[in-house]
Amino acid sequence: MKKRIFDDLTIKNLKPATALYSCMAEKEPGFGIRVYPSGCKTFYYQYKVDSQRRFMSLGDYPTTSLKKARDIYQAEMSKVKALRRGSKDGLDPVLENKKERERRITEEAEHRNAPTVTELVQDFIEKHCMKNKKSWKEDKRCLEKEVVPLWGIRKAKDITKRDVVVLLDGIVERGSPVMANNALEKIRKMFNFAVERDILAYTPCFGVKKPTKKEHKDRVLTDAEIATFWNGLNNSAMSDDIRRALKLILVTAQRPGEVIGMHSDEVAGSWWTVPAERSKNGKVHRVFLSDLAIELIGDKKGYIFESPVSGVVKDGKPRPSQPIDVNAIAYAVRRNLKWPMRDDEGKQLFTTEGKPIAVNKIGVDDWTPHDLRRTAATGMAQLRFSDEVIDAVLNHVKKGVVAIYNRHEYNEEKQVALCAWASRLREIIGIGGVNNEI
Repeated sequence: MKKRIFDDLTIKNLKPATALYSCMAEKEPGFGIRVYPSGCKTFYYQYKVDSQRRFMSLGDYPTTSLKKARDIYQAEMSKVKALRRGSKDGLDPVLENKKERERRITEEAEHRNAPTVTELVQDFIEKHCMKNKKSWKEDKRCLEKEVVPLWGIRKAKDITKRDVVVLLDGIVERGSPVMANNALEKIRKMFNFAVERDILAYTPCFGVKKPTKKEHKDRVLTDAEIATFWNGLNNSAMSDDIRRALKLILVTAQRPGEVIGMHSDEVAGSWWTVPAERSKNGKVHRVFLSDLAIELIGDKKGYIFESPVSGVVKDGKPRPSQPIDVNAIAYAVRRNLKWPMRDDEGKQLFTTEGKPIAVNKIGVDDWTPHDLRRTAATGMAQLRFSDEVIDAVLNHVKKGVVAIYNRHEYNEEKQVALCAWASRLREIIGIGGVNNEI
């Protein structure tokens, strides 16, 4: 093979032949150029490592200039020389390039197979939330509303801390700071779940603080508000089942989710037993039912507050019987607190500033279903019942040494407290005994 001194004129004058041929550069060992029958010219570096020949392409001419090809050649040649000397800086360029290609191919395959955020949300809900949380539907609703629309098609591993901060800021800016805190809690748990299962190497939530300070709710309805609430519900735009459920929360001091899921099988005489799988703390809880509570429950069999979708045919099959979703109660309350005003033709009314006009159909401002439980607990405290008895009514978990040694269930005390509270409610509301309008 004839060697030549490489310059641009020499390279340009290399003409294609019927077969591939090569030219080597003088005084530049292993540096050459191949000329293909098509006219394509490719620089290369040829060398040996452990008696094995290596061939490395340096780029096509003229896209890769002679100067650039020579610079690449000299850099790679220095690595080979260092390798032959046994230096730690030495390496085999062809072998390293092969390893890099394999690494890149592996990374690309891993990226293609890596779960999207939508897939991670589904995995998290099915394998963690549904198995460990009674409120898993709330987690599902939050993630599908706040996270999936924004990140859904992105790979979960590509989500950064900045992405999380921007998402939370957006929720706060739309006027939902509490939801922002809740969203962070659920997002953090989801990414921790992914790290624990080796789906991801790290969580982007590390170091992210709650966007707003958590406020401990302390809303308690006054006696006047209780009376307004009770009577206002009768004029509200919600189903009778939801009205009765809200009243029953106030009468029994139980959690909204436990009340709305009540089944006739759980009621025996004057006692309602909330099974462990439905109670928040995972323990069986007995609730005494006063006459007022029994009036609200009625004599219905099955779910006391049955969902209107029960029995509705879908995909050719009737849906199974199920209770009203707990979120439906909160939604009904929010909707009635800001009920849109309409004219005689049913059109929405607006102020001169263009804001929709709304009216509170219940008559009590700024309250939630859970506030009724707090109101009942406060009412029993005002009747001089001890914290231990009230905690027993509320099914709060005992703490510390008390939890270990005090195994008393307070059934008699709960009965007295709930009966006294029901009597007090009748006084506040202005209704008499059984069979009066409730």
